[in-house]
Amino acid sequence: MTKLHLHLLSDSTGETLEMIAKAALSQFEGVDVERHFWPMVRSHQHLDRIMSEITQFPGLVIFTLVNQEIRVSLEAACAEAKMATVSALDAVTTCLSRVLGQEQLHRPGRQHQMDDAYFRRVEAIQFTIAHDDGLLWEEWEESDIILAGVSRTSKTPTAIYLANRGFRCANIPIVPQSPPPPALFRLKRPMVVGLTTSPDRLVQVRRNRLLSLNQAPETDYVQKDMVEDEVRYARRMFADNNWPVIDVTRRSIEETAAAVINLHNERRIERTGPKPV
Repeated sequence: MTKLHLHLLSDSTGETLEMIAKAALSQFEGVDVERHFWPMVRSHQHLDRIMSEITQFPGLVIFTLVNQEIRVSLEAACAEAKMATVSALDAVTTCLSRVLGQEQLHRPGRQHQMDDAYFRRVEAIQFTIAHDDGLLWEEWEESDIILAGVSRTSKTPTAIYLANRGFRCANIPIVPQSPPPPALFRLKRPMVVGLTTSPDRLVQVRRNRLLSLNQAPETDYVQKDMVEDEVRYARRMFADNNWPVIDVTRRSIEETAAAVINLHNERRIERTGPKPV
């Protein structure tokens, strides 16, 4: 069994990288692959922070980087560490063949096999669905990530997206009239992330939601003053508990999830150091 550390580094969400890597790896047998996912790398500072762990686990770095200076820095750092790099637009399969010392098998469709990672994703999705909207808070300690935020800050779709990446997620609405259970503030294992957005955008989203349900859009739920109070209440809670905060106002679900994964990666490195080989 050949061990391969595969680093997927992108200045976006990394969706393209994952699909290309999965399809290419399906052409090789007897490979124990450990994926390291690094999305939204858009600055030299971010690259510098993650290079220490990347070089701890030499293997193959596949990347999509628009910024030429950051790409040059990545290639130079990897060359110094004697690590192979390839752009996702280059011949990924050819590079894997060289790194693994194998000829590709030319078998279509093998990326769809149900491996351990597949079943971990299924379990994560089941967990996430069961712990949506504040449910089963007694089991929150088993989560990897907990998303907190006022209503309509994309908690559920972001949690489901993260579950598809193998993260066990729970989410809870922050409502001033109904504070969260005290257990939320005693959690040790999960990372709690606060999601917020601009009150104006929130009013618009909520109003559209009510209209889609054929409900009158004239309630406290969409009153700007009330919404501003909700957002302030949530932000104060996030700050008081030192939880990281992501503003989802101009982010897609994929971009929000990528930001959460970055926070999770950095928290893991700070707490435990690089992953063991």
